[in-house]
Amino acid sequence: MEKFLFHHLYYMDKIMRINLYFKSFLQISIMIVVISFPFYTLSATQNPSTDPITHLPRILVLATGGTISGTKSARSAIGYNAGGVTGQELAESVPGLNKLAKLDIEQIANIGSQDMNDDVWIRLAKRIQSAFDQHQADGVVITHGTDTMEETAFFLQNVLHTHNPVVLTGSMRPSTAISADGPANLYEAVKVAASPNAKDRGVMIVMNDTIHGARWASKTNTTEVQTFQSVNASPEGYVDPASIRFIAPPSTSSLSELQIPDHGPLPRVEIIYGHSNMDVLQIGDAIHHGAQGIILAGVGDGNTSHAALEGLDRAAKQGILVVRSTRTGSGFVNRNVEVSDDLHGFIVSYDLNPQKARILLQLLIANHKTTLTDVQQAFEGMPAVVAHPKLESDQPK
Repeated sequence: MEKFLFHHLYYMDKIMRINLYFKSFLQISIMIVVISFPFYTLSATQNPSTDPITHLPRILVLATGGTISGTKSARSAIGYNAGGVTGQELAESVPGLNKLAKLDIEQIANIGSQDMNDDVWIRLAKRIQSAFDQHQADGVVITHGTDTMEETAFFLQNVLHTHNPVVLTGSMRPSTAISADGPANLYEAVKVAASPNAKDRGVMIVMNDTIHGARWASKTNTTEVQTFQSVNASPEGYVDPASIRFIAPPSTSSLSELQIPDHGPLPRVEIIYGHSNMDVLQIGDAIHHGAQGIILAGVGDGNTSHAALEGLDRAAKQGILVVRSTRTGSGFVNRNVEVSDDLHGFIVSYDLNPQKARILLQLLIANHKTTLTDVQQAFEGMPAVVAHPKLESDQPK
């Protein structure tokens, strides 16, 4: 019996010692984990491979001025001066912008868009093309005044060679206004440019929660925030802080064959505005000052008076490219309807308004594409590789 009790007490003591050792080991292990966890967390945060910020799209923001960077003026209750705020200051004023993308901000100009010019266009185009060619950015956002925004967008659409998105944005109210629309527009422009679904959509304008394609977008009101409309088409889509909804498919057309001009100014092309009782004085003045092209902002479907039509006919016979557009603001100008374009050697603009028609003709002349067939084909928006019947005016005489 004593021997049994001795062995029993001996094994009980062994079990208690093992249990004590296990508890001590468990306590030490927990302490090690607790002490090590902050260091592990800090290390994981500092590791680029696990840092979500490193996976954000890279967006290059190019600031040019405009109302979005405007500041209040004493001229009137709604008066302002464009270009009073820098692009960096604009970006810093928009909450949450740095969570959408890694931003690189450059100031290209700081002007009202009424002063936009060929040199700024060319600088913009070259900087954007370089950024994409050197893989410095996944998308580009341009802050711009609204007055000529559609022209800058259309110029870039025709000279950039990229599948990456380029988005222009601005505002109708200055940065100091009570209800400034610039911060929301900039936020949504960056959101669109950073979206993978924005590829192959060319140059876009994002204003007032709406995404417009460069060919169709036009400013239609002097002061309203919904001024931009996709004339003759529908918007590309809609955007808000929570979502992006593209309602049109990406473009399947080939990239433009037009090249960025080396420098300004672009070839001289004049817009002649049609009106009742029109004579030839404006046309003669354009010819006298060396215009290589004339855009008729005609009445109706691009028509004009008999006197003006005779003046345009003489201009075409002198080798000046004449394009018929319309002052109406919407609709298409088609060939040979009220005017015999084949007979006069004219080109028609189809859906392009006079200001966009002027830019396209300037770029065509700068790229030495001046036959009537090449020019008319470009206005149709057809790829240059597509066969197109030669116009009668191109045939050897």
